[in-house]
Amino acid sequence: MRIIGGEKRGLKLAEVGEGDARAHLRPTTDRVRESIFNLLVNGTHGNPIPGARVLDLFAGTGALGLEALSRGAARVAFVDDGTAARALLRQNIEKMRAMGVTDVWRRDATRMGPCRSAGYDLIFLDPPYGKGLGEQALASCLAEGWIAPGAMVVWEENAPPAVPAPLEQIDQRSYGDTVVTLARMPV
Repeated sequence: MRIIGGEKRGLKLAEVGEGDARAHLRPTTDRVRESIFNLLVNGTHGNPIPGARVLDLFAGTGALGLEALSRGAARVAFVDDGTAARALLRQNIEKMRAMGVTDVWRRDATRMGPCRSAGYDLIFLDPPYGKGLGEQALASCLAEGWIAPGAMVVWEENAPPAVPAPLEQIDQRSYGDTVVTLARMPV
């Protein structure tokens, strides 16, 4: 895995191998990550990355949030309750030299609790596939104020998910066994 674009383009991230099934680590491939960021940067909905506050749920290795940092995001909060994931995430944050602009929270993404600051502008959601955890996490984030007006949600699943209101689906693409859904919070 590597950073695909931006200031840290080409930076090699910590190795996960084929992933860790026990820890539910299934890193987004470089190809899918590149496709996601091409959709964000070049899409008709406007580039949400520069200056964004990013929330990376089920963060795993943190590759999505770190890619956003490399491309101009202001700050990233990573959420994962897995010990193996957080260890890899911390290694990757050190490789990026991003300690001052990142937060790592050991938290269940399906029970976020109240947001104590402004909502986030860009949310990455890459739950373990087929378990309904993405729906639960978004319901929690919507109920507790984690998603700012106008925010973009990028959701990876193995099948097209049902995007909950008030989020509006704006795009959906398939890449092998991964379905990427883009949704926007109304302003």
